[in-house]
Amino acid sequence: MNLQRIRIHQVIELVDPDDLENLWVMVESYYYDMYMTKAIQEAKKSQQPWDTLTHEEALRLLMFL
Repeated sequence: MNLQRIRIHQVIELVDPDDLENLWVMVESYYYDMYMTKAIQEAKKSQQPWDTLTHEEALRLLMFL
């Protein structure tokens, strides 16, 4: 972990300050994409076939409410 931190700091020092903001926008969006992908994968692991309804099943349930 510490080695990665040192390398990241070295890369940041090499990047032009004007480009650093653009780089941050890309890294931030990539981080959020990875975060959401992980959350979706975790949800798929815990999802059971009976946790979801088909369109027809949902309509039938709504008619009885």
